[in-house]
Amino acid sequence: VQSQGKVQASRRVNLSAAAAGPVSWVSPNLVPGGFFAADEAILRLDSSDFENTLARSQSSVAQAETEFRHATTELERYRELAVRRLVSESQVENLQRQADIASGRLKDAQATLAQTQLELRRSEVRAPFATIVESTSIELGQHVNRGTSLATLLSADEVEVRIPLALTQLGYLDIPLGHRGELPEESQPAVNLQGMFGGQLHSWTGRLVRTEAGIDASNNSVQAIVRVDNPGSTMATEEDAQAIPLPVGLYVEATIAGKSVDNIVSLPREVIRGGTQVLVVDSENRMHFRDVEILRLESDRVLISGGLRAGELICMSPIQAVVDGMAVQVVQQ
Repeated sequence: VQSQGKVQASRRVNLSAAAAGPVSWVSPNLVPGGFFAADEAILRLDSSDFENTLARSQSSVAQAETEFRHATTELERYRELAVRRLVSESQVENLQRQADIASGRLKDAQATLAQTQLELRRSEVRAPFATIVESTSIELGQHVNRGTSLATLLSADEVEVRIPLALTQLGYLDIPLGHRGELPEESQPAVNLQGMFGGQLHSWTGRLVRTEAGIDASNNSVQAIVRVDNPGSTMATEEDAQAIPLPVGLYVEATIAGKSVDNIVSLPREVIRGGTQVLVVDSENRMHFRDVEILRLESDRVLISGGLRAGELICMSPIQAVVDGMAVQVVQQ
């Protein structure tokens, strides 16, 4: 099955700041067309305030730990004295309350420390996945707030091609019709993509991963999504060339692997007469009209799934006036 479409990014992310502060460092790759590997640093905010807050949080945790250890130690000592009836139960209960308060203060200090560490990590913005920079909106020294847009990123590890398929074409594909969501991996047909880039014809291999639910009423078609992982290319020509990534925005021709069908007769398209008939020549060299089951009409051939037997002769001559039972002279080709 053949179609065509334009390459698009499988993911487009509007990268925004998760912390506030002035920008102290920007990667030289943060320019339109720049590339970042997954988790690679993109920019950093001035972290002085975060580091100061971190030091105070660490000090608060240390104090809370000391108070908690002292409270628990005193509680254990008074429990032993209570067993020997040297202290009252009210004294033990009071120390238990102090130990509980110290435990709560310790947990609060630890939570504050964890939040401070998170804020410090957020001061360094990293690539969420392997990305290509589409556009940027940040400069060195600029002050940003939470949610400030920094850049628009496109996924670099995979791209997608949105191609239209006529409803009749879906019947030629070995995919579960009506399936919701992404197709199971074993049901994803292989797709060959070809496009001109740099004056040369390149080819890429992908998979048809899903079809959209809606039907376009204007042309009775559905949109299919072809995904290309790690989109390096191989040359379709005999000349050797370095593999290139599949560029976003490139127009490509798609050839999708169809289903396998047995007992099919392939004939030139011109043998079809009246839409569903062919002329069969019998053993007495007489022609007869025969209704056949057409699986598919292509530009130069017809695939017939029923109505013919092996070894039968089919008239291929462009005869205009034909009478059923007319005698002919057979010329074997």
